[in-house]
Formats: sequence, structure tokens, C-alpha cells
Amino acid sequence: MQAVLLTRDDFLTDRQGRTFADVLNDPDQPFDEVLEFFGDESRQRRMEDAEVHHDRAPLAGVVRELEAAPAVDCYLAGFHPAKTKRLRQAIGVVVRIIMERRGWKKTGRKGSLGVRAAAADGTPSHNTGGLAMWFVRAERYELPEGMPFLSVSQRCQQLTDSAASQQNNNR
Repeated sequence: MQAVLLTRDDFLTDRQGRTFADVLNDPDQPFDEVLEFFGDESRQRRMEDAEVHHDRAPLAGVVRELEAAPAVDCYLAGFHPAKTKRLRQAIGVVVRIIMERRGWKKTGRKGSLGVRAAAADGTPSHNTGGLAMWFVRAERYELPEGMPFLSVSQRCQQLTDSAASQQNNNR
């Protein structure tokens, strides 16, 4: 599949995207770098692979690389709690738009990306563990026709149902 290229105008015409005009219009925020980052086909493929093969949110497939981008890391490491939160939320909208355009739909569930550190004066909000330094959770997605593999919990339920059925048949 060809990469979904998302422009500022595309973002602003989205129902959620337009609520983040402040992020787009703030020259200090690295939003153009974010759009360029997510416009890469191999990253979009890794986002899909995170769901299909790793049972994780799409952002989990690229979050370390995103956080390592100098402009993004520098901005998120700054002590601007409200502004950095808005950028993280806008990134979530970028991911949603791309995933939907690639044929996926939201599940309404969130997946964990990190464990938030206790708040401390004079330090930015960051994680102490998990996959990501700056992101705590991210939206999960599924294919409209269903996922190609069952989750571990679904497989466990099948195993439990099968064992119960076998016990009932042996009575």
C-alpha cells in the first residue's frame, strides 16, 4: 500500500484535527516534523504491524523513533505541560487519520505505552518505564473484516470453552 500523505490542510479539515489549530499555528511546536515523520510508508507499515503481529497500539510501532527525532524530543522534554499534552494529543489524531485512511477503525480501547513518573516540580511529565518516554497510552485499531490472529485473551477463552465442553461431554 502506498503511504498516506497528510497535509496541514487535511489535518484541519478533520473533525478532531481542526480543534488543534493552536498546535498547527504555534511556530515552536514541531508539527511539520510530525507530519513528515508519519508520511513515511515504512513507518505506516510498522504501525499496522504493531496491531497485527504484536497486539499493540499502532503508535507503539514507531514511538521510539518518533521520540528520538530531535525536534520532537526537544519539545516534549520542555517544561510546558499544557502545550506538550496538546502536541501528544494532536499526534494521536494524526495516527487516527492515517490508520482510517489505510482501512482501519478505532476499537475504543487504549493500549499502554508507558508508566508515568510521579509529578515533580521543575521537570516535564515523563515515564519511568514501558515503551515510550513521553506517551502513556494510545488508541487501538482493528480491521473492519476482523483481525487475522486472535489475541491471547481470545485464545485463552477458546481453550477454557473447549475444556468445559469436553468435561460436559465426558459426563
